[in-house]
Amino acid sequence: MLPVFGHTNPDTDAITSALVYARLLTRQGVEAQAYRLGDLNFETPFVLREAGVEVPPLLPPLEAGAAVALVDHNESSQSVANLQNLTVTRVVDHHKLGDLTTTQPAYLRFEPVGCTATLLLKLHHEAKLPVERTDARLMLSAILSDTLHFRSPTTTPEDREAVAFLAPIAEVNDVERYALAMFAAKSDLGDTPAETLLKMDYKAFPFGDSADPEYWGIGVIETTNPAYVLGRQEELREAMAQTRARENLSGILLSVVDILNETNVTLLASEAEEKVVGEAFGVLAQQGRADLGHRISRKKQIVPTLEAYFEPRA
Repeated sequence: MLPVFGHTNPDTDAITSALVYARLLTRQGVEAQAYRLGDLNFETPFVLREAGVEVPPLLPPLEAGAAVALVDHNESSQSVANLQNLTVTRVVDHHKLGDLTTTQPAYLRFEPVGCTATLLLKLHHEAKLPVERTDARLMLSAILSDTLHFRSPTTTPEDREAVAFLAPIAEVNDVERYALAMFAAKSDLGDTPAETLLKMDYKAFPFGDSADPEYWGIGVIETTNPAYVLGRQEELREAMAQTRARENLSGILLSVVDILNETNVTLLASEAEEKVVGEAFGVLAQQGRADLGHRISRKKQIVPTLEAYFEPRA
C-alpha cells in the first residue's frame, strides 16, 4: 500500500489532494492510501463533511526505504521528518522545486497552476477516467481554497476551467456561495490558542547561502474577519517568538490575509523581522506589524521577495 501525503500543517489542498491522488492511483492498479502529517485547519473539516469523506489518518512511522508519494509539496522542511530515508516514487505539486532527491527515477508532475487539484484533474483526463462526484467536490474545494476563489495572483486560466468543469459533477450549483461558506468555516477561529493559529498554515523556508541557509517560518491566516486576529496581536507575537526560539529560526512572520478585501497585514516577532520586512518590501514596519497591501500570496509574493533579499551578493 503506497502512502500518499501532503505537507505538514496541512491545508485543504494537501488533504484533499492526498485523498484524490490515492484513489486515482488505486483505480489505475496501484494500491494507495491517503495520510496526513498534522491537524486540520478549520476549513478542511467543513470540506470533508460536505463531501462525505472521513479525515485521513496520521502517517504512521515508516521504515527506511519505504515507497511514498507526495502531493502539494516537495521540500524536506515541509515533509515527514525522515523523508531523506524514504523512496519517493511520485510527486504531484504546484510549488517551486526544493531540495528533493530520489534514489531512483520517479514520476514528477510540476506545473505552475494555482492548486495541486488542478493537476489531479488533468491526470484524470489523461488516464481517460471519469471524475466521480466525491473527488470532484474535493478538487473543486481545493482550488477555491488555494486560489481564494480566484482572488490570489497564483490563479491561472486552467484553475478557472477546472472549477467550471468540476462544479456540475460536484453538484455545486452556486460556486460563489459555496466558496463563501468555506471561508466562513475557515474564519470561525473562536478561542483557538495563539500557537495553533500560527501553525494552521505555516511553513519554514531556507533563505540565503544554500550551503548554510537561515530558516524563516512564515504562517498565513486567511480570514473574512481580520480584526479578530489582529486584536490578538500581542499573544500571537509571543507565540511567534517562542516558536522562533524553539525551532532555532532566524525569523518568523504571520500574514493575516483579508480574503474579501485582498489585503495583507503581517505580524512581526521582533525588531529584527521589522528591519528585514521593511527593507525587503519597501514598507513601514513598526510596532510588530507591516502593511503589505495586496501581497496575499505567500508562494508568489512573499517568499520570492525574501529570497531576492537574502540572495548572496557577489
